[in-house]
Amino acid sequence: MDFQLDDDQRALRDGMRELLERRFPRARLRTVVDGHGGAAALDRTLWRELGAAGFFALRLPEAAGGVGLGLPEAVLAMEEAGGALLPGPLVATQLAAGLNATDATDAAYATAAAEGAAVVTALDLDAGADGLVEHLASADAVLMLSGEDAEVLAAAALADPARPIRSVDPATPLHRVRPPAVTPAGVTDAAGFPGAAARLRREAALLTAAQQLGSASRTVRMAVDHATERTQFGRPIGAFQAVQHLCAQMLVRAESARSVVYAAAVTEEAGDIAAAKLLADEAAVRNARDCLQVHGGMGFTWEADVHLHLKRAWVRAGQWQTAAGAEEELAAGLLLTGETGL
Repeated sequence: MDFQLDDDQRALRDGMRELLERRFPRARLRTVVDGHGGAAALDRTLWRELGAAGFFALRLPEAAGGVGLGLPEAVLAMEEAGGALLPGPLVATQLAAGLNATDATDAAYATAAAEGAAVVTALDLDAGADGLVEHLASADAVLMLSGEDAEVLAAAALADPARPIRSVDPATPLHRVRPPAVTPAGVTDAAGFPGAAARLRREAALLTAAQQLGSASRTVRMAVDHATERTQFGRPIGAFQAVQHLCAQMLVRAESARSVVYAAAVTEEAGDIAAAKLLADEAAVRNARDCLQVHGGMGFTWEADVHLHLKRAWVRAGQWQTAAGAEEELAAGLLLTGETGL
């Protein structure tokens, strides 16, 4: 099987990268981060532009107004967004756009999400009695999952009991909410089958892993660029073996995670997705730490972007599927393989 990107996939990846470089350059990222005390609202103009570019409707059929692509292409787009540290509930909005809703309100939110006209965040009721919701203040709707069911609610349904908490990532505001007494229902998955939540959780974990992969790859480039430009004792610091080893280890982590994330996008198997999330989380966090070491004392400053990748990686590592959850999924798969002899 050939896992190389085809021309259309490369064009999608390059187009997404160019869009983000033009509309969300480093200066815009720093504006969001430096104004985090009172300016955490999302850029609605950029959100609508993403919708117009087909980012949220990538996997919708063309007959439904979508782009008609698959999960591998969505992974490529999310990878670019992760590398740029694009803020917002990108995964939840894309998932909401792909729902086939029987309820008129759910259908309206799905259409608006696909067009980038609505910001949709997410809450998984199975994650605990109280849940963390990102970007609630900027959201129009919430994709709520419970057991095997899913529903899209107005964000106001969670606004009253919501309590803002301090987020480690200045560009990802968080609220702790007590879920409303409703049972999600009336939504099918993209193929029209009831019980969408399990599939949505798997896809959300994979798309989040893709964002982690993008961050891990970006910090490799940041480390190499700094090692090439920064000099000590009359030589670039990249000439020293200790720095070379750090950069090489970062590259190995990123490329190892890439192979597993891309493969999981093709197979869509729960075990493959768990492995992808586990490796991508590790690559994003450890690469950001090593990138910080390559930058030395400068890496610890607020003005450097290294800490932003580390903080976003910490937040994403706790979203949708944690390391413990991924390990349990993989262990269960190994036990089943041992029992069946397959």
